[in-house]
Amino acid sequence: MPAIKPFTVHRLPIRSHTAQVLTWGDPSSEPVLMLHGWMDVASSFQFLVDAMKCDWFVIAPDQRGYGATDWTREGASGYWFADYVADLEAVVDHFSPDAPINLVGHSLGGNVCCTYAGVRPHRVKKLVSLDGFGVPAVSASKAAERYGKWLDSIKAGETLASYESPSKVADRLQKNNVRLTRERAEWLAQHWAELKDDGRWHLRADPAHKMPFPTVYRLDEAIAIWNHVTAPTLWLGASESAAKQWNGYNDETAVPSTKDGHARGSFDSRLAAFQNMQFEVIAGAGHMLHHDVPEVVAERVEAHLLA
Repeated sequence: MPAIKPFTVHRLPIRSHTAQVLTWGDPSSEPVLMLHGWMDVASSFQFLVDAMKCDWFVIAPDQRGYGATDWTREGASGYWFADYVADLEAVVDHFSPDAPINLVGHSLGGNVCCTYAGVRPHRVKKLVSLDGFGVPAVSASKAAERYGKWLDSIKAGETLASYESPSKVADRLQKNNVRLTRERAEWLAQHWAELKDDGRWHLRADPAHKMPFPTVYRLDEAIAIWNHVTAPTLWLGASESAAKQWNGYNDETAVPSTKDGHARGSFDSRLAAFQNMQFEVIAGAGHMLHHDVPEVVAERVEAHLLA
C-alpha cells in the first residue's frame, strides 16, 4: 500500500550528531512528536499518520544510530538510554521551544518519552506510550554478570544480517510480525534497509545497538521518575504482545514467570506511578500495534490528544 500522506525530510544538527527528522502536515498545526522503538525508523509511523483524521504537525526523528541519523562515534561502547532522552529534548527544543508538546512513543521510544515527561513535566502536554512499559527489573546481584557480557560484546563486536533484495527484507519483517500485510512489509522494507556497495540490502541501524547494557534496570528509579509526570497519559498495550507474558495485564489466569522482575504486581506498580493514567489493551495486535491496526491506534491516540 502506498503512503497516503507525504513527509518532509529535515537534517537537524543536535548535540554531537546530525539527525534525520520526518514531518507530516502543516507546521502551523498542533505538533505531535512520535518516537520509534528499537531497531526501527521514523517512517515506521507512516501507517499511523495516514490513519489520523485530524490535522496535526507530526514530527518523527530517526533516533541516533537508526535510519539516516548519524551513528555513534567509531569505537564507542554502545548506546545509552540517557542520550536518547537528551536527543529528544534537543528535537523538542527545535520544534516547540515555547510550548508543551504532545509525545507518542513506541516501545523504546515510549520509555524515552515517559522518562522525559517525568524529568521535564512542564514540556509535555499529552503523553502516549505504545506497548512501552519499561523492561523487567533486574536484581543488583546480576550487576557483575551484566558488566561481563558487555565487555565480551565489546571484544566480539556485533553484526546485523544483510539481504539480497527488498523482497527478502519484507520477508524478514513479516517473519518478525506475522500480522504485517505484504503491502506494508514491502513499503517498510525500502525504509528499514538500504542498498550498499556490496549489492546487498543492509538494515539502517548500527549493529552496536545489539550490545547489552552493562547496568541493571532498576524499576524503583523508573517509577520515581514517572511519579513526576503531570501530562495525561495513555498506555496502549497489545493483546498479542510479548510484553503480555510478564505484565499479565492483570489477568488472574496468567502464569507469572519466575525470572527476575517478572513477578505479578510489577505492571500494577508501573500504572500506579502516573498521576493521570489511562490504560487499554488493543485486541488482535502484537507489539507493532501501529502496523497491525493503525486505524484503531489512531482513533485511541487522537481521542486522548483531543480530550
